[in-house]
Amino acid sequence: MARFDTYRDAFPNARLTRKPNGVLEVVLHTEGHKLVFNGHTHEQFVDLFHAIGEDRDNRAVILTGSGDAFMDTIDPEGFDFFSPQGYDKILREGRKVLGNILDIEVPMITALNGPVLLHSEYALLTDIVLATPDTVFQDKPHFEFGIVPGDGVHILWPEVIGSIRGRYFLLTRQVLDAETAKDWGVVNEIVPRDRLLARAHEIADGIAALPPLTGRYTRMALTQRLRRLVEEGTGYGLALEGISAADVARSMASQA
Repeated sequence: MARFDTYRDAFPNARLTRKPNGVLEVVLHTEGHKLVFNGHTHEQFVDLFHAIGEDRDNRAVILTGSGDAFMDTIDPEGFDFFSPQGYDKILREGRKVLGNILDIEVPMITALNGPVLLHSEYALLTDIVLATPDTVFQDKPHFEFGIVPGDGVHILWPEVIGSIRGRYFLLTRQVLDAETAKDWGVVNEIVPRDRLLARAHEIADGIAALPPLTGRYTRMALTQRLRRLVEEGTGYGLALEGISAADVARSMASQA
C-alpha cells in the first residue's frame, strides 16, 4: 500500500493534491503549462497511475490538464520506435499504463480542459468525463507518424461510440467537437472552463461520501468489461503498431 506523502512529489509532470475526504486531483503538465507528451512522460505515467491505485486512502480521482489543452502536443524525445529493444519498452509501458488506470479501484472523473488529440484512451477508461466547450477529440499523431493507432484507442473508441463510428473516427482522423462527443456518449457534461474543476470536485465529493467499499467495488464492477477488452486487445494492437513503425523506419533509411 502506497502512502500519499511518498509519491505526492515524485512525478515532475503531475501535480497531485488531495483533500481530507480522499478526493485526489491529478493535473498533468509540463513545467506548469500544458503537457507536452514524450517518451519520458510515457514511462512516468505508468508509475503515476500505479502509485495512485496502490493508495487505499484515495476515495475518488480527478484527472485533468494544465493550460488550454488536456493533451494536444507530442515530442519524439525519449521514444525509440525503430529498434526491437526500444519498441519493447514502448509496448510494455503502453500495456501497463492502461492496466494501471483500470487498477485504480475508486471512481475516476476526467475534467478535460481543452483539446484531446492524443492518448484519449486515458479519459475513456475513467467513469465520468466533463469537458469545456472548446474541447475537441482527434487521434492525430499515429497517422502523422505513419503508424497503426494500436495503443488502446482501437479498442475503446469503437466500444464507446460504436464500431462503425469508431473506425471512421480513427481512419479519417475525424475531429469531434464537444457537443457531438456528448451526443455520442463520450462526454457526460459540457461545463464552462471557469466551472470545470468545481463541478468535478462536486461530483467527486459525492462519491467520496459513499462507504469506502461501495465506491471502490462500484468502480471495479463498472470496469470489468473494459479490463477484459484492454487485456485482450492492447498487446496485439501495440504489436501491429510496432511492425508499422519498423516499416516506417525502413522507408526512412532507404530514402536517406
